[in-house]
Amino acid sequence: MAIQDAEQAAAASPATYEDAHTTTAGQGEPATGTAPGRRAAEAAAAAEPAVGSAPSPRHFRMQTGDTVIEIEWGAGEVSLVRVAAAEAPAEPPAADTETTAAPGVFVRSPMVGTFYHAPDPGARPFVGVGDIVQPGQTVGILEAMKMMSPITSAVAGRVVEMLVGDAQPVEYDEPLIALDPLGRG
Repeated sequence: MAIQDAEQAAAASPATYEDAHTTTAGQGEPATGTAPGRRAAEAAAAAEPAVGSAPSPRHFRMQTGDTVIEIEWGAGEVSLVRVAAAEAPAEPPAADTETTAAPGVFVRSPMVGTFYHAPDPGARPFVGVGDIVQPGQTVGILEAMKMMSPITSAVAGRVVEMLVGDAQPVEYDEPLIALDPLGRG
């Protein structure tokens, strides 16, 4: 029954979707030189609201990340209320437990890519837990855009933990290997 009522109401209405996009405010004149959004707004303003319908919204607010955009419209005008950075959070974010659990320093990824423990599949890894590494020693390989780049240690130390598995994707500055620096005393 509701479908028939909707079809009858649509058939009885002289304005159509096509009319809203080809006329100005329902006056039957071609809407040349106006933006499609404005034509639709003018057509909507000319149409009488249905009995019991809610009023059209006049305010829009959107937030993504640190950016907030607010827009208000009415009486044929649209105005940008504000574009601003969101307020800083009251508390600092919690520390990443994965990187703070291991003692010492980390060998970090210099770029986004895939980290490999060994030079070839099935080959012996460059380093393992308990190994001593020297500054400049290769501890892994990072593949980025089909280029293999050696990852070296900046400090002397003992490998405490391999934080990233073999052939795993890594992000920029992600800790790869935890080291306990030598010479601490």
